[in-house]
Amino acid sequence: MTASDKATQLVRLAAEAAGEKLADDIIAYDVSDQLVITDAFVLCSAASDRQVRAIVDEIEKRLREDADAKPVRREGEREGHWVLLDYIDIIVHVQHEEDRLFYALERLWKDCPRIELPESVNAHAAQRGRSAL
Repeated sequence: MTASDKATQLVRLAAEAAGEKLADDIIAYDVSDQLVITDAFVLCSAASDRQVRAIVDEIEKRLREDADAKPVRREGEREGHWVLLDYIDIIVHVQHEEDRLFYALERLWKDCPRIELPESVNAHAAQRGRSAL
């Protein structure tokens, strides 16, 4: 089984929104063979609590406007270190860089296939990398 077309669309929208708010290390996994509760995970990180919140807000806005999707569950917003957005078809994890390193969700899901993200997501990251030099 692979992630549904709807899940893939939501993953791409969430990744683009995160990239626009300068999220780092944006990746997505197709977890449909491993979990029955969702098709895909989107993981990204941010340098500060404020940026975590900005990324979350942009993802919610983009998915609401472009896909008429609203999260059925939202956790961790008060602390701002790790916010989870559950859209049933996908789950988005926006983590503070330190939490991302500590919990290393990539390690748990490394055997799952990655979902290819739009070039614009990678372009944002590459542009930030060049401007940091």
